[in-house]
Amino acid sequence: MPLEVRGLRIRHEDRPRWTPDGVDLEVRLGEVVLLLGPSGSGKSTLASALNGLTPQSIPADMQGTVRVAGIGTDHESVGRLSAHVAMVFQDPDAQIVTGTVLDEVCFGPENLLVPAEEVLERAEAALRRVGLWERRDENPDRLSGGGRQRLAIAAALALRAPLIVLDEPTANLDPAGIDEVYAALAELVATGDHALVLIEHNLDAAMQLVDRVLVLDGLGRVAASGPAREVLTERAEELHDLGVWLPESTLAALRLRAAGIHLDPLPLTPADLTRALDAIELPEPRTRVAERERESISAAAEGRANGTAADTVAPPASDLALDVRGLALSRGGVPVLHDVDLALGRGRFLALVGENGAGKTSLLQAIAGVIRAPKGRIRVAGLDPATTDARRLADRIGFVFQNPEHQFIRGTVADELAHGLELRRVDPDEIATRVEAMLARVDLGELRDVHPFLLSGGQKRRLSVGTALITGAEVLALDEPTFGQDRARAAELLDILDDLVAGGTTVIAVTHDLQLVADHASDTAVLAGGRVLAAGETGRILAGDELERAGLRRPPLATALGGLTRHPAWRGLTRMADLP
Repeated sequence: MPLEVRGLRIRHEDRPRWTPDGVDLEVRLGEVVLLLGPSGSGKSTLASALNGLTPQSIPADMQGTVRVAGIGTDHESVGRLSAHVAMVFQDPDAQIVTGTVLDEVCFGPENLLVPAEEVLERAEAALRRVGLWERRDENPDRLSGGGRQRLAIAAALALRAPLIVLDEPTANLDPAGIDEVYAALAELVATGDHALVLIEHNLDAAMQLVDRVLVLDGLGRVAASGPAREVLTERAEELHDLGVWLPESTLAALRLRAAGIHLDPLPLTPADLTRALDAIELPEPRTRVAERERESISAAAEGRANGTAADTVAPPASDLALDVRGLALSRGGVPVLHDVDLALGRGRFLALVGENGAGKTSLLQAIAGVIRAPKGRIRVAGLDPATTDARRLADRIGFVFQNPEHQFIRGTVADELAHGLELRRVDPDEIATRVEAMLARVDLGELRDVHPFLLSGGQKRRLSVGTALITGAEVLALDEPTFGQDRARAAELLDILDDLVAGGTTVIAVTHDLQLVADHASDTAVLAGGRVLAAGETGRILAGDELERAGLRRPPLATALGGLTRHPAWRGLTRMADLP
């Protein structure tokens, strides 16, 4: 048996609680087991114990036993255990160590003394499976965040270990990358020679692969365990109350159930939802036409992006939070953005979407001044990031990195939140008051004295957002804001952003979550090949063909409702809020 866990309890240094707390788990060859639970429940900690990283490299008290291929992980080195269990971490940068893509994938098998010819054969097969073989000679630093994620997955595949543990493997991937990864994993499992333990919040993609589910509650205890479809459909409301991610189609069905429209059994996929709705009578939908329906992307930018005449009027310059004109940008001598025009009114929520490598993060970083753009090409909050002092820029623009650890510099959560205010010479009493309020707002009060690097992935993300919010910047730039969050915390964070936008703050976010875009973004810009393919009001973008032209797919809800045959009035709905 690849994995046997008995009575596992783990408590990190300086933590009051055991998370996980009393977990039993068996995984057999050919099985895929999905770990679910709210942020901080111990999912990633459990994963790190499966190859001995905890407690051998990550200090912690551990009770119970973990046996991989019959070997106790507390008695064998992490290096030797890697022949039996391969890991893909939540943060791919934490495991990339070499100077080329090919070397990275060869590194693991070489350390296991695999013959050179077989090392190269494994590396090529793994890189082809994740679509990186043609980039094998590049430095991993040249890859996008999603590209590095695929590289980490390829390195795990090349080990050919019986057990593969993947922590949020698709969080930074575009739809094509997600499909490639899950196709590769399905092939592995189909051989019967491998088992997978998966931590994932994109359940719409994962459900075709998952056999069983283990759910942890907020205290790290087992809340549910069993066949995936049985657990997710029969206990959906309980899991929803726990803050656990559910498939978007299931969330939609729960919302409809609350309105008196019962679907039994609950759907898990868009196809399930389409069939279920077409089988019943439905009322006419009532959509909410609100402020978000007006255009805010400039007519000039939209016309150049689409190659067509724009049918809207750009906001006056005085009302613009963002004005990008003719922006071209290179990184490491490689062009990444070409002739980008983009404008956004104040108090709007703009989503930047596109495939991995489309230039989304580079554009966001240029807007925020994290990387230097040519002078005179960007105006944000009335400033040119290329010529503005960093501290003055930070007063007006809050930035949240894709990897939260890239911005942590203090020794405790509370000190990290206080840092920006201290630089601005805010009165100490005011700092203390604002820090306490932000700790409560991002639900980190119990962890105020913990080092930021010891937080869970979701907690790190909430801290990074809190550091951007606490200074009161008028523009917030966020790279994958919901990465690593459980459903409840992601919803709370998005509610915060919605409230800020309603109060006049401008939010610009890079995301791969198109349901998030549909539900919250007033405006969307679609990037492809470093160019703005289309930009405009979100509903119009989702209804057009620009997403497909950019290699993306419509959100799960739009996909399900767009396939209806009996209820044509429902086909154009894209937001959860549009449902009864």
